Amino acid sequence: MNSEMKTTALVLGATGGIGGAVARRLLARGWRIRALNRDAAKVSRNEPAFDWMQGDAMNAGDVLKAAEGVGLIVHAVNPPGYRDWETLVLPMLDNTIAAARAVGARIVLPGNIYNFGPDALPTPTEESPQHPTTKKGAIRVEMEERLKAASQSGAGAIIVRAGDFFGPGTTANSWFSSGLVTPGKPVATIRNPGRRGIGHQWAYLPDMAETIVQLIERADRLPPFSVYHMEGFWDADGMQMAEAIKRVAGGKAKIGGFPWWIVPLAAPFVPVMREIKEMRYLWKLPVRMRNTRLVVELGKEPQTPIDEAVRTSLVALGCLPESHRQAAADLIGHPSQNAG
Repeated sequence: MNSEMKTTALVLGATGGIGGAVARRLLARGWRIRALNRDAAKVSRNEPAFDWMQGDAMNAGDVLKAAEGVGLIVHAVNPPGYRDWETLVLPMLDNTIAAARAVGARIVLPGNIYNFGPDALPTPTEESPQHPTTKKGAIRVEMEERLKAASQSGAGAIIVRAGDFFGPGTTANSWFSSGLVTPGKPVATIRNPGRRGIGHQWAYLPDMAETIVQLIERADRLPPFSVYHMEGFWDADGMQMAEAIKRVAGGKAKIGGFPWWIVPLAAPFVPVMREIKEMRYLWKLPVRMRNTRLVVELGKEPQTPIDEAVRTSLVALGCLPESHRQAAADLIGHPSQNAG
């Protein structure tokens, strides 16, 4: 692999939260970023520093063409609007694997807790048995199995599993932006989906992106198939995230419960509600992935103080007044660099 390939990455899902965060972090480290999108001309105006290519992650030829000359493929793509997730996710990954094998690239996959069923809780490790009880979890397991097989035939893989995402660029399907607060509105009521006393694990997107990039920088010394867990922000009693939002928003907001009763009623008609219903068990049981293996490799896990992370997240969602914007911008860089 020549030196240019080693520093050229194809990012699938560069307009999304984690894909965009990883792409920008790699760009800042001197990587050339190539990105694939179905409307490359439009999205290139938001991220002109990326080398945009017209194409679709569902099209194997488009992915292979975009992967020519790259040494890394970040697979952070999801179907538009998360529709038909069950039928589209694996074919998209197969296209990435085929392209990575063809060009000799390593694949990076942002993972999550869905792989694990109740039998692996409350503290699953990277080696814990994966017996998910949900369709989404079963697909996640299959994704990782395919990457493991690919790693034995020339396409190495790095997987980083983390808790529920929050931060600039997080999708509308995230718990932070669609559950606890309402985008575009001041924080008056915080709808906490957790139970008091039940811990929950969160992952701040910029921290996850930095973790992934640090592992990429060590890729040559990692096993062909590498899996790591992030600690992220561990909400030990199920109330700390809500309390942090209340503090950052000025201390006057009320903390209430999430209206779980509406989920089964809306699930037949609203796709995201079906997902919420399926994954509710993760709010009934404490789940804490340990980061021991990650710390051994990196020395420490990148972790932003929770109030700082929440402030930046609320500003990005338009939930804090203009007076907070400069402080948050100073923390994360130029605001336009953190748009999803």
